Amino acid sequence: MAEDKGEKIPMLESKESDANDSLNVTADTAEDSPLTSNEVMQSQTNGGGKQVSADTPKNVEEEEEEDADVQDKRPSGRNMFFKDGKKRIDYILAWSTEGKPEKLAHSQEARAVFEENLEQEGLKLEKDEKEGEEVHFLKVHAPYEVLTRYAEILKVRMPVKKSLDLDKIQQKYAKLEKILIKLEGGGFHRRAVTPIKAVSTRLWDTMTNITKKVFTPFQLDEEVVKPIKRRFNVAYSRDKEYLFDIPDDREKYFDHATRSRIVNFILRRKSFSKAKEKAYSFGINKMIADGHYTDAFPLHEGHWKPGSADNDRKLLFDYWANWRNCFKIQPLDHVRAYFGEKIAIYFAWLGFYMQMLIPASIIGLIVFIYGCVISGNSYPANEVCDKSKNFTMCPLCDFQCPYWKLSAACSHARASRIFDNNATVFFAIFMSFWGTLFLEFWKRKEAALQFKWDLTDFVTEEQPPRPEFLAKLEHITTYKEHPITGIKEPHLPFWRRRFPIYLMSWTAMLFLAFLAIVAVVGVIAYRISTLAALQVLTRNTPVTNSTFIASTAEVIYQNASLVTTVTAACINLLIIVILNIIYNRLAFWLTDMECLRTQKEYDDSITLKLFSLQFVNYYSSIIYIAFFKGRMVGRPGKYATLFGGRQEECEAGGCLIELCIQLAIIMTGKQLIVNNIVEILIPKIIKWIKRKIWPETKEQKMSRSPWEKDYRLQPAETTSLFYEYLEMILQFGFLTLFVAAFPLGPLFALINNILEIRFDAVKFTTQLRRPMAERVPDIGVWYSVLYGISRIAIISNAFIIALTSDFIPRLVYTMAYSPDGTLKGYVNQTLAVFNTSDFDEAHRPVFEGSDIVESCRYRDFRNPPDSDDPYEYSQMYWHVLAARFAFVVVFENVIVVITGLIAWLIPDVPAKLKLHIRREAYMSNEIIIKTELLRAKGETVGEEDIEKIIEDESQRYKTNDFGSMELVHRKSASPEAAENNVV
Repeated sequence: MAEDKGEKIPMLESKESDANDSLNVTADTAEDSPLTSNEVMQSQTNGGGKQVSADTPKNVEEEEEEDADVQDKRPSGRNMFFKDGKKRIDYILAWSTEGKPEKLAHSQEARAVFEENLEQEGLKLEKDEKEGEEVHFLKVHAPYEVLTRYAEILKVRMPVKKSLDLDKIQQKYAKLEKILIKLEGGGFHRRAVTPIKAVSTRLWDTMTNITKKVFTPFQLDEEVVKPIKRRFNVAYSRDKEYLFDIPDDREKYFDHATRSRIVNFILRRKSFSKAKEKAYSFGINKMIADGHYTDAFPLHEGHWKPGSADNDRKLLFDYWANWRNCFKIQPLDHVRAYFGEKIAIYFAWLGFYMQMLIPASIIGLIVFIYGCVISGNSYPANEVCDKSKNFTMCPLCDFQCPYWKLSAACSHARASRIFDNNATVFFAIFMSFWGTLFLEFWKRKEAALQFKWDLTDFVTEEQPPRPEFLAKLEHITTYKEHPITGIKEPHLPFWRRRFPIYLMSWTAMLFLAFLAIVAVVGVIAYRISTLAALQVLTRNTPVTNSTFIASTAEVIYQNASLVTTVTAACINLLIIVILNIIYNRLAFWLTDMECLRTQKEYDDSITLKLFSLQFVNYYSSIIYIAFFKGRMVGRPGKYATLFGGRQEECEAGGCLIELCIQLAIIMTGKQLIVNNIVEILIPKIIKWIKRKIWPETKEQKMSRSPWEKDYRLQPAETTSLFYEYLEMILQFGFLTLFVAAFPLGPLFALINNILEIRFDAVKFTTQLRRPMAERVPDIGVWYSVLYGISRIAIISNAFIIALTSDFIPRLVYTMAYSPDGTLKGYVNQTLAVFNTSDFDEAHRPVFEGSDIVESCRYRDFRNPPDSDDPYEYSQMYWHVLAARFAFVVVFENVIVVITGLIAWLIPDVPAKLKLHIRREAYMSNEIIIKTELLRAKGETVGEEDIEKIIEDESQRYKTNDFGSMELVHRKSASPEAAENNVV
């Protein structure tokens, strides 16, 4: 690959634009000297102590002989500089000295070429090679000239001079917010006029103010965690440096995240081979994949442990990751300043999701309490528990299962009534609206964050080929020129090479999904066999004088269904965890086989595969219980069989309680227990084992340099956030798809997410190397997944209410069949009668005493045996079926229309934000145009000249009698003439 020289635009030039900026949408009060993110993060204090700049040069010659842990605790903090104490370390490259001699020689040659190209680009390098150490390090520093060159190429938006700050301009506009009022005695006086706001605007502002007051106790102390004031930023240009607020020490102008991003951009495009036929041998990622380097990462600013010197990392740990602040609002601006926009947007989304769960949790808790209150006074539950009714139920299995009394299902029926009531319908409707409101308000929140973090006009740079893609196709002789970069890259013909791989990959996906369905069938078989075994076990319990044995047998008999359901759900959870491990490995293997060119294509493919597989894995058993269980069981004497056995039936209280138990165990078990064990407990166990196997002396620990300490942390891989998003998306699916069966789901999710934010924060601040500060404008493909789930949830909840719950049958009974309009007699109406003489010999119960039972009841709407059409569906069955489908159609269409209307009424970008964007774009353009005009005329442009330009632009607007701003074409000497120039 040809080397770049001078100021030529880099080979893979990014079109990334750091977005238009504007006023903070929260309308912060203008200050004379607002702090930038870099200034605030560098001047934070720990407990009101001494302020220390992270960039203060140190006497490195003395510090290198001092223990690293002592450096962390010194007021000057960690050594972040070259040996000269002036050049700041922006990036660290590490390589191993162990391996085969041929491989080491080849890697050394590649590193030499790569480092030579870096130096030609203007970067400063310094090696740290200690004798006897397996890993050596290369320190990289970007001088100011390199930073400015690439900041212009990448269109990095930087703060302008404080005199140009939009807060100042806003103050000048405020002077115009007055109109002349004619006095009765003659003359005029000025009076400030507030524009008349619409009722909806005033209502929204009131709600916003109330919300801010409610969340005030949860705000961090601004004296300790200083807010990062937003500055008026424009795209950096070396020709217009007079616009920017450049300090005397120019090395401090670019913050650490920007410096590391620029250096990473250079590292990703430099060649490490002089051979022309290997034009694709470039980039740090390819070098790591080839083993020439082991890793590349920016340094953490210091240590997080108590007693360490004040630094940005410690600030985030103390006031973000620390558990004592688990109920505080996250310092997102500080997270963004340290980790970059990609990680900050994830935590912003997770925090917003958690806040939106609060009203859903409250409503869900109220619905649950309501169900608990009415469960004891429910006609259906009381009829089930009334032993005087003497409902004899048909056996639950063939041959060995006995007839049983309906009153044995009393506890099951009462528990089912807690979740199966009229409030469930209301909660399902509420959660359908909640899902839409969550997505719409997130878009508004996201727009505000994009504006505040300079992501409004963000354009993703053209991605280079993945190193794995190039490595797999190294022996391919077919090349094709890429239409964007112009580089010849290995090419795989679609029909001959790619299509067979895709076909194999998606065939394997279908097989893996089939495995999850087979696992569900296995759990079904377990439930059927276990329930039958418990029935037989309790019936065959020998007569004994032991009260304990007799009472235990009675408890098992009465709760056989509950025991079976709970154990089956736990087994299902274990199967889900095992299949997840298999799915993760196979999904990555299949995606690697597809040879996808860019990282984005790879990420999108793995996202689709893993989400699809985990969707089937998590939801297949729940979908079976919600929509299929008990639907096609047949009737006594003519049961529908599968593989020679009877299908499962719903209990006397319905399938909804079983669905609730399944949801509770899988959702809470996977989210609260399994995930937290994997994220927190297992890393601690691994760390403890490593300490026991490879113990270190105190001197060895303290002698490590900062880059050695960071290298021993876990690498911040590209999939780190992928699994966090996937976990939350699956949780969102549980909440929305099946919320009608589990109103406590939002509350459990809220508790889990409070823990999740802190677990993730601890992981990023203490366990992982500092990731490169990537810039992304949104949550990416996950928004489309969320939207799809929210649409499917409307249909899902409609069918759960219509088919799984007893809401529709109860409604039909009260409206058409009840003599007094109540549910009295409902249970008797839903239990069909079967004459035991109609059992065929192959399925007739054979236990002792079964011959004396003349008839039994079963749960269905069928005609009695003495009717003209015995055992056929009754008239009520068809009425209920028609009502169910009518409910689904009405529910689905009404909710879809209303949610669509809500989405249309709520703009994606707040009106105030649109105004700020337009005003900032206009003012920045006008100021630059007029300033450039003065420079073209040979005039020197100073602070006073720029102030005059701002004043002139401000005077182009006036306020009319209604408080609206109107544009004036030109300034006029007389007020009368000015009145005629209004447009």
